[in-house]
Amino acid sequence: MSSGRRTVTVFLAVISGLVLGILSLVQRWPLWIWPASLAALAGAAWLLGKALAPRPDPFAREYAPEPDLPIPPPERRAQDVQEVAVASSLPDYDFLFSATVRWCPLPAPSHAPVVSPAGLAVSAVLERAEALTKKLPPHRSSLAQHQLNGALGTMLSDPTGRVEVMAENVALTLAEADSQRLTRLSTVRKEEAVWEHERKHECDKRAYLGEDVLKNTGSAVVWWLARNEDQIKRAVDDIGVLAQLSSAANNDDVPERFQHMVPFPVPQPDPEPEPVPAGHFGNGFFDGAPGNNGHATASTSTSASTSASAHDEPAPPPSAADLFNDLLTHVGVPSEDGRTAVLARNFGEALHAMGEAEAAQEILDRFDFPAAPDDTPGNGNDDEKDNENDEEDAGW
Repeated sequence: MSSGRRTVTVFLAVISGLVLGILSLVQRWPLWIWPASLAALAGAAWLLGKALAPRPDPFAREYAPEPDLPIPPPERRAQDVQEVAVASSLPDYDFLFSATVRWCPLPAPSHAPVVSPAGLAVSAVLERAEALTKKLPPHRSSLAQHQLNGALGTMLSDPTGRVEVMAENVALTLAEADSQRLTRLSTVRKEEAVWEHERKHECDKRAYLGEDVLKNTGSAVVWWLARNEDQIKRAVDDIGVLAQLSSAANNDDVPERFQHMVPFPVPQPDPEPEPVPAGHFGNGFFDGAPGNNGHATASTSTSASTSASAHDEPAPPPSAADLFNDLLTHVGVPSEDGRTAVLARNFGEALHAMGEAEAAQEILDRFDFPAAPDDTPGNGNDDEKDNENDEEDAGW
């Protein structure tokens, strides 16, 4: 019996004796009852002590053939791992893994090589961690950290079977530069998605307006009435505007039955200019041009006769003398004027200098004639001769 149980038994016996003594005094029991009461009280205390005594252990150490040896506590070790890169689901975006690796050596088989338990433990933890992180996107580093804490929190054997490993205080982060890139990419993807939805909405609206609402004037009027059911008179007044709008949307002209209702005038095409008959120069430069003072020329009549007979046979090309005559007519100098010879000589010299001797000789043969002398005094011929001399001196 242990000391505790013995103390309880004595305490109960003393209390019971005191209760019996008080009862005997109050009830005035006879003297022979005192010894019997004390004997009964002692027997009850002994029985109570036996009842409270623990039963003997059948497997107690004294009954064993050999006493149990003390079991040594398991050897546990730990090592911190800081910011080791592990793969994520995206290439070039790695997580940074940090944790406290704990391991316990396992019994080694006979003739097993000596190993580094710390190296085996860290390698096993990193392998288990990467098997999970390579399935997760890099922007979910917080979720991956909690999942790793649960996956690595169990003590498991490494692939070699030499140690049992686990990890605590797991931290999984992402490099700051990679985090900023992912944030920008996420923003761009969101904006692109919004822009794509807006573009599709605009395309649908344009297709609805172009292929349905503004397909023709009738569709435009019906669409307007559907939006303004109580404004029928205004719809009738705006038929011209809707007709012009639907025609512009289809790159077409306003139908004739609606043109009188269009509020803006429809531009009419400009009338074609009348053709101008060409002269000897082929482009009508001297025909009817200003500066001829209304004089009829021989070239005009020649051109007319040539045009009249153009259907019969092709007209010969004009000669240099004919073209020079047209030039004189255009500037208003008659062929019989005394200045004609001066112009012919100067023009001929210019053609000689250009290597056109034949054309120069033809002009000189036709227009280089001497001026007729006039002996009548006082008729002003002297002044004209002086002017001609001045013009010749000036290179006219």
